[in-house]
Amino acid sequence: MSAQPPYGQAPLPAHLALRIALAARSLKGVDTAHLLRALIAAVGEPITEARLRKLRASRLRARLLEACGDSVPPALTDRQLHSALGLLKGRGVRMPEDPLPIPEPYREGEFPYSVRIACASDSGERLDGIFSNCARFLIYQISPRETRLVDLREPGPGRDDEDRHARRAELLGDCQLLYTLSIGGPAAAKVVRAGVHPVRLARAQPAREIVEELQRVLATAPPPWLAKAMGAEPDQRVRFTQ
Repeated sequence: MSAQPPYGQAPLPAHLALRIALAARSLKGVDTAHLLRALIAAVGEPITEARLRKLRASRLRARLLEACGDSVPPALTDRQLHSALGLLKGRGVRMPEDPLPIPEPYREGEFPYSVRIACASDSGERLDGIFSNCARFLIYQISPRETRLVDLREPGPGRDDEDRHARRAELLGDCQLLYTLSIGGPAAAKVVRAGVHPVRLARAQPAREIVEELQRVLATAPPPWLAKAMGAEPDQRVRFTQ
């Protein structure tokens, strides 16, 4: 029941591969390869969470007819299509949870010249979530010499009458950077207003890879605004830039 893209494209994230395989199984007579081709034609490449959320049943049907040609099953019902579409969007699909990392205590000022970042996460110690609906934010304190996971922050469901983007942005008010797979314009504006710089990444990855990359930047040539966030004096910021 493989759901890897044809034609040598980049491998799909595990959660999307599982959804596509389950959706293909629900479409009687449609194999995974045909469904993948139909999805690429319908939403483009790469296949992402955000693009699948916008997919409609009518477009999926049309692209399946093109992908399957004469082999399209005659019993491709609306009920099957909507069921497959729900699976593609993650409804009723539970991924096995990676164990959550354990934060370590941190005292303010313990890491000289450090910044604090948030990573949108849905599983384990991974950057694999989007700002608006991720399960939690992994909070790291990073200096040129030391790094530490200092907190896990779960936004929770919230109230129906509140602005969930503003509430999530407020949750990150002590951070300088937010790493996420996706963030819309209005949400990004609220994050920036909270004093946090959003960084959108193209693929899910272990959060520690982001931490290590940023640590290298801090140790070599952080941009002046980030050097300022680290607590560097103006003359030191010039040195960092040079």
